[in-house]
Amino acid sequence: MMNKRVTIRRLVTGIPGFDDLLGGGIPEFSFNLIAGTPGSGKTTLAHQMMFALATPDCRALFFTVLGEPPLKMLRYQQQFEFFDFDKLDNCIKFVNLSADMIDGDFERVLKRITAEVQEFEPSLVFVDSFRSVVHSARSTDQGASDLQHFVQQLGMQMTSWQATTFLIGEYLQPEAESGPVFTVADGIIWLSQLAQGDSMVRKIQLVKMRGVAQKLGTHTFRLDDSGVLVFPRAVLQAPETERPSFTTGHRLALGVPELDTMMGGGIPAGYSVLLVGPSGSGKTVLTTEFLAEGVRLGENGVIAAFEKSPNQLLSHKLAQLVEGGSVGIINTRTLDLSLDEILHDLVEMIKEKNATRVVIDSLSGFELALSPIFRDNFRESLYRLVAVLTGMGATVLMTAELEDRYTVLRFSSYGNAFLADAIIMQRYVELSGQFKRVISVVKVRGSEHSKDVRFFDIEGDTVKIGGRLTGYSGILSGQPIRRKRAERVKKKLTLS
Repeated sequence: MMNKRVTIRRLVTGIPGFDDLLGGGIPEFSFNLIAGTPGSGKTTLAHQMMFALATPDCRALFFTVLGEPPLKMLRYQQQFEFFDFDKLDNCIKFVNLSADMIDGDFERVLKRITAEVQEFEPSLVFVDSFRSVVHSARSTDQGASDLQHFVQQLGMQMTSWQATTFLIGEYLQPEAESGPVFTVADGIIWLSQLAQGDSMVRKIQLVKMRGVAQKLGTHTFRLDDSGVLVFPRAVLQAPETERPSFTTGHRLALGVPELDTMMGGGIPAGYSVLLVGPSGSGKTVLTTEFLAEGVRLGENGVIAAFEKSPNQLLSHKLAQLVEGGSVGIINTRTLDLSLDEILHDLVEMIKEKNATRVVIDSLSGFELALSPIFRDNFRESLYRLVAVLTGMGATVLMTAELEDRYTVLRFSSYGNAFLADAIIMQRYVELSGQFKRVISVVKVRGSEHSKDVRFFDIEGDTVKIGGRLTGYSGILSGQPIRRKRAERVKKKLTLS
């Protein structure tokens, strides 16, 4: 009876985000399938792992079963930054099996693979494309049984040679596929791409990975000059030791003393705050005050600019904060982002800056930055975003454009006000032929707050709160009206 656990060594691929999905890396000596739709990035993922892991002491053997020569494949793969010419023929070797596979003689193919492995003694073995092997099997009378025997023998021999193996193949959907390779494989890595209109998003899923506490579900990944970048979907939370510590009841100053008083003493730490107002009402100025006050108190911040470019966003005050290193800016104006990408950048910046204050400017820009594929679930995306950031201990201030309609009060286009722990509203009123700015606190969850509507103005890059708005009973048809006039209008309507 075994009374000792066998420790399985993990091979760290170094692919951003991928090792997180695997719980630390690929299990050593495992037999894996990298599968998915054509053009989804299977070969690129395999090559990136191979070049990252291959060393003189951990050599890699890459078999190609396709009709095209390896040189043609390498011509395109060498465009990626991970490609290292010095490793070719030194610790990485390519072998073309297309001639051996023509008549579907699996015994001959297996002998060729065996001979190459025994000669090169690799620790990593790749076979691309294994789907070609399957098609070859279907062309023979005993193809199915021969394929099963081939897969079983290949898996057993690779394990006995102490090699970590990857079969690469094109398949449609994991639930629609079956066969010996799916049964024998220790791990199945599934890649796909979704298209909607002019937008395309790539997804990766660990369908199966023995001995690994992998992260379930589908996760977004992107291909760029560096190769594959994976953005894990799971809600990220910093370990307890990395979370900012604050006592219960602690409040953060907004940088505008009168507004702090209106909120009952500032923003409770760890809250999400929705700052709503029409265009030009001063939302960005107030968020800058919030960040500047944090820096003054030794609290770093991060701002995600979904609407303006960094040059447009940087006022003189904010530019000083950024140049001083106390505030980090994430430029998210690139379209077709996924929530996982945005979360990844925010979390990394928060950790880098040890930030406790986060500004999202604005929610409408956030929605536009998302790929159309994700916009249908915008409320869910926003919920996850807020949950992750506040779960890390950050206090989040979000801006939202208030519709230019005075007869209906709405705080966002999709009814997202329920996500906010506090709401601050900026509006315009017409007084003596001029637009005047007013501000009010709509709610602060679990706290008393002022019910006053106060005048405010922007002086340079500073918010100045003025006196109470008095003498108005409400707003009718876009125009503020005095109480006496409102009573006369109401009486006239009643009589008629």
